[in-house]
Amino acid sequence: MSYMVLARRWRPRLFSELVGQEHVQRALVNALDEDRLHHAFLFTGTRGVGKTTIARILAKCLNCEKGVSSVPCGECAACTEIDEGRFVDLIEVDAASRTKVDDTRELLENVQYSPTRGRYKVYLIDEVHMLSAHSFNALLKTLEEPPPHVKFLLATTDPQKLPVTVLSRCLQFNLKRLPIALIQGQLEKILLQDNIAFEQVALELLARSADGSMRDALSLLDQAIAFAGGKLTEAEVRKMLGAIDKRHVFSLLDCLAEGDIAGALQQVREFDEMAPDYEAALAALAETLHKLAMHQAAPIQSDEDSAERDAIERLARGLDRETVQLFYQIALTGRRDLPLAPDPRSGFEMLLLRMHAFEPASFEGDSSGSETGHKRGGTGKRTSKPAPRAASPAPERDVKAKPAKKPANKSAEQNEAGEAPGVAGSASGFWKEPDWKELVGKLSVKGGARQLAANCGFVNREGPLVALVLDAGHEHLLTSKLQASLAASLSEYFGEPLKLRIDLGKPGEETLAQEHTRQQDEIQAKAQKTIEKDPNINALVEAFDAEVQPDSIKPVA
Repeated sequence: MSYMVLARRWRPRLFSELVGQEHVQRALVNALDEDRLHHAFLFTGTRGVGKTTIARILAKCLNCEKGVSSVPCGECAACTEIDEGRFVDLIEVDAASRTKVDDTRELLENVQYSPTRGRYKVYLIDEVHMLSAHSFNALLKTLEEPPPHVKFLLATTDPQKLPVTVLSRCLQFNLKRLPIALIQGQLEKILLQDNIAFEQVALELLARSADGSMRDALSLLDQAIAFAGGKLTEAEVRKMLGAIDKRHVFSLLDCLAEGDIAGALQQVREFDEMAPDYEAALAALAETLHKLAMHQAAPIQSDEDSAERDAIERLARGLDRETVQLFYQIALTGRRDLPLAPDPRSGFEMLLLRMHAFEPASFEGDSSGSETGHKRGGTGKRTSKPAPRAASPAPERDVKAKPAKKPANKSAEQNEAGEAPGVAGSASGFWKEPDWKELVGKLSVKGGARQLAANCGFVNREGPLVALVLDAGHEHLLTSKLQASLAASLSEYFGEPLKLRIDLGKPGEETLAQEHTRQQDEIQAKAQKTIEKDPNINALVEAFDAEVQPDSIKPVA
């Protein structure tokens, strides 16, 4: 007996065998059981999600010799012939190959005649959006008032191309893309029944590559079984798909987080030996960055394996949120530009170099660095962060602390070392009564380090050790890289080597980030009040029975 491909062998023949699409299944089952059947159904959705399959099951339900029900017997002549594609009263039409109006008229000439064998004459028109405008016009009258013995089942991947007049005459069911877990579960069921050994990671790779299509997943599974020759392993499936190992993706991001571009390029050289699909590699990189951003935004218990969870958590500590967003945007742009590169590998390497060369920068004058999105204006070249200076004498700097009152004379303004009170080497002045928010605005830090400073409050200073407290809601900023950058900026500003100790807690005073958020909220509230009191706005609201959407009000800068 000849081999039947998995997509045909495992095609559902009953509603109960469908994988996913419960919302469509429930509506059709209820309509059949309660005898509330419409004359025209439209099934929409991407490829391989079950549009034609559901239409054929519905045709069996309508023509089963044991009566109309949601559970056809599957054994009578009508059910058997529909399953085998030879039922005379199920007229399947591929609209892509019959677009002309003459084809449609020929098709509809026999609508008025009673079914030959079955209870209903069922017209299944696939890819119906391919019909011409004249063909739709020819179909409309019949579609609106068909004979009682006719049912129309239309299927399309592009419902936007259908005339509104057609859409209004049909019951429309939108079939969803199938989740990865659902596809993976079905693949596992098939392999267990066929006694084929497999690794779960290999099935996950196939399910992801199917992109929500069960038919694509089964075709890939067929290919993987033939390729692997007995057992589906992660390595074999990756080789077949040209997919990159997640460990390489995590290693790449680890190198970028540490600023080790040489290590990142070495990773590329290593997996280039496996002839990877660089577009798939970029997709894997973007997917990992998405997981990382989601973890930073709202950590939840993941169903990923422990190694991947550990890697995500490690990267979440090593990369600030703005950098993750920048990397993600570069990855998306890189996928678009990859075909323009001289070769895929060079395009991928240039993308990594861009990730290394650029970092988030704030809008001019914005010193908050808070998470409210006010610091996402652009990117600037990454400069090497100044390291804390050695204990050698620092050169004099013309740095002055802003005095509360103007000093009476110049001698009162300077101390014996010729420096302003509260600057380099001084344990008094600024450090006794610090204006931390004012100081942050003067530091050269940006990006994540500026966020860290803006969300901290000053505690005290003991010698070269500066103690800060970080608002507990911003624990993700507490990384060694950002602390080193902030310490280096403080050391540079005060001209002496300083160290940082940052504890989690509640700052005693309002932080710079909190102040900025409060000011923005006050500006927004003021703008909303202005709109609410505007007589012209109130006149429009009353005249048209309208309402003002608060979210649409934006303060004028």
